[in-house]
Amino acid sequence: MSFLKNRIFSFKNAFRGVFVFFTKYGGAHAKIHLLASVLVIGAGFYFEITDTQWMVLALAIGLVLVTEIINSAIEQLVDLVHPEWSEKAGAVKDMAAGAVLIAAFVALVIGVWIFGYHLLNLGAYFLGFHG
Repeated sequence: MSFLKNRIFSFKNAFRGVFVFFTKYGGAHAKIHLLASVLVIGAGFYFEITDTQWMVLALAIGLVLVTEIINSAIEQLVDLVHPEWSEKAGAVKDMAAGAVLIAAFVALVIGVWIFGYHLLNLGAYFLGFHG
């Protein structure tokens, strides 16, 4: 196989991995993160955030999705290698889930940092505190 065909094949496998994550192995968390990403992107357009804010937001979204995919891959691998319950296998899965938790918390802080001012102004407007 040529170098170019190998690269195309690699990309095909990677895209299949993302598809499999969202359709089979990511579960409810994958759908929640995807929905949250779509809502946050929509809010970014609505509030006309800056280019720098878009970059930080993209990194935050990417961080959460990547850690969720890695978490799901680790869970599948642990279940394959060690199908019966064990303390060590559970600890491995818990640590992977902890990575997602940290990434989601960082993304939440970034979201509050970027959208907090806009949301406070929007709330004040709807509560009648506007000129």
